[in-house]
Amino acid sequence: MDHSKDHLQELQRGVVEVFPDGHPTDQPLDCLWHRLKTCDRPLRIKLGIDPTGSDVHLGHSIVLRKLRQFQDAGHCAVLIMGDFTAQIGDPTGKSDVRRQLTPEDVQANVKTYLEQVRPILDFDTPDRLEICYNSEWLSQLNLSKILNLLSTMTVGQMLAKEGFSERYGKGNPIFLHEFLYPLMQGYDSVAIEADVELGGTDQKFNIAVGRDLQRHFQRSPQFGLLMPILPGTDGIQKMSKSLGNYVALTESAVSMYSKLEKVPDGVINQYLELLTDLPLEDLPPNPRDRQKLLALEVVGQYHGRELAQQTQRELAAIVTQGAMAQAESLPEFSLGDLTFPLKISYLISQTKLCSSSSEARRQIKGGGVRLNGEKVMDPDLAIAEGTDIIGQVLQVGKKKFIRFVP
Repeated sequence: MDHSKDHLQELQRGVVEVFPDGHPTDQPLDCLWHRLKTCDRPLRIKLGIDPTGSDVHLGHSIVLRKLRQFQDAGHCAVLIMGDFTAQIGDPTGKSDVRRQLTPEDVQANVKTYLEQVRPILDFDTPDRLEICYNSEWLSQLNLSKILNLLSTMTVGQMLAKEGFSERYGKGNPIFLHEFLYPLMQGYDSVAIEADVELGGTDQKFNIAVGRDLQRHFQRSPQFGLLMPILPGTDGIQKMSKSLGNYVALTESAVSMYSKLEKVPDGVINQYLELLTDLPLEDLPPNPRDRQKLLALEVVGQYHGRELAQQTQRELAAIVTQGAMAQAESLPEFSLGDLTFPLKISYLISQTKLCSSSSEARRQIKGGGVRLNGEKVMDPDLAIAEGTDIIGQVLQVGKKKFIRFVP
């Protein structure tokens, strides 16, 4: 097991909360990291997935990537396919009862889920992955055992669960089989003897039930490790197929890249932290450059680096061609009265696309200036002769264009 500083930092990246370490603090993971460093065996890291749909999207990948990091540190990932609990459906965050799936629906989804998580998890290293189906133990529970589970929680405790309390307050029906979901999901932790369970912040209640049931059955209670819920590509609501703001792992390289390079500025850093391994201290300052870096990195994970780079070049060419086509009818700027050589920042100020040379320098440093589609990087770039740029198109920002003429 690798408990080096680098691996511990990797495991801590993006984590919102670890319990039972109290409320989140500046160092919320000390208790778990002490367990990691002092345990003389690989820990069993649980992640439960209910195959209630056919697509895995980038929001789901956050906990899967964390599971892979535990694998790389030498621990055993226990991936539970909730083929039994999926027939109930997790009521978390739902304002109404979920449609119950048939066993045939669930099995079809299980097959596609496992295919889609393959690029993320280590399926090849011995003793690093167990794939379990919770029907193996939950279908064996008789009425006596189910009553035993029900006796571990009161109705009041169950109604304290956020989704249930909201529905109860609004008078929306809550069916008894929905109360069984947290208990059955928690019993999974007993069955596989989990040391750590991963989940999104919306899963804290369910993970805590697992701890309670482990104590009830005289087992050592698991740690809960919570990850953020990824905002969708709209930058506002959580990523969801039903909202149409998602990026599926099975999307083409072009589709995936196109969506990611348009992620709103306010969530770019969160995407980079949760979906990549890039050093956050070395990110480019310009949001547009971070968008392209994000798109290149994520597409590379699922389609390979070579195809990601090819996609980036092809889409950049399409954008440039579109801008050039648009520029056919744009204003022209005559170079006749200027004395060369001169700096590009001064030239931009003379076109009035920027109010001054200083503003032009800021635009260049921020990545907002292109000459014939190529980004200008040096504000001191010297233009030797006016003939060098006659016919070329200058772009400042997204909407300001001008063509140079004699």
